[in-house]
Amino acid sequence: MRTLTLLFTLMMLFSGALSAQTAGELLRKVSVALSKGQDDYAVSLFRQSANAGAEQAEMFYLTRVEKDSPVAPRLANELAAYYERKRSYDKAYLFYREYLQYHPEEISALVSCAGVEMMRGKEKEAMRIYEKVLLLDTDNLQANIFLGNYFYLQAERDKKKLEEEYKKISSPTRMQHARYRNGLHDIYYYGYAKAKEYLQKVIQLFPSTEAESLLQKIAVLQKEME
Repeated sequence: MRTLTLLFTLMMLFSGALSAQTAGELLRKVSVALSKGQDDYAVSLFRQSANAGAEQAEMFYLTRVEKDSPVAPRLANELAAYYERKRSYDKAYLFYREYLQYHPEEISALVSCAGVEMMRGKEKEAMRIYEKVLLLDTDNLQANIFLGNYFYLQAERDKKKLEEEYKKISSPTRMQHARYRNGLHDIYYYGYAKAKEYLQKVIQLFPSTEAESLLQKIAVLQKEME
């Protein structure tokens, strides 16, 4: 029993020693693979190196990879995906943007980049990217879901703010009331109506009870605000 325990301990220590060098060893193999034109193999090795040592892999990409080479965007995408999995969203965003310089209209990369922007709290930036996605693919489910919810929530915030300001007026004049009604009208058409368009598309693509619920609320608001 002691012999087995000792053997297991030695194996673990040996494995740890190997893993400490894994990133460097893998990146050396990446260099060899690239020199031989074995791009697919190089990308596979690079993916492993990122998992073993992301900082080393990132430095390799920044200093050792020709940015005009066909493999460069693939390696950038590997780093972006790695950092997204690790929830390092700032770095993931940087490498998705790097990848999109090579492939500005690749929908999957745009969707990933928009998702990372959302996780970074950059909702407006995510909205712009998703709008670009829909210019390329009107049936993209993720983009329609995000934009439907985005414009609905934005309209909800604007409506709440307008109503709070109006309630502060103890005796509103006819002009003030007219401005309030015009404000509601604008919020509907520039917020809820846009949300409705995207949410209806979601229903066409996917049976979403959440989207149906929001559409029902918008229908009620339409009667109140128009």
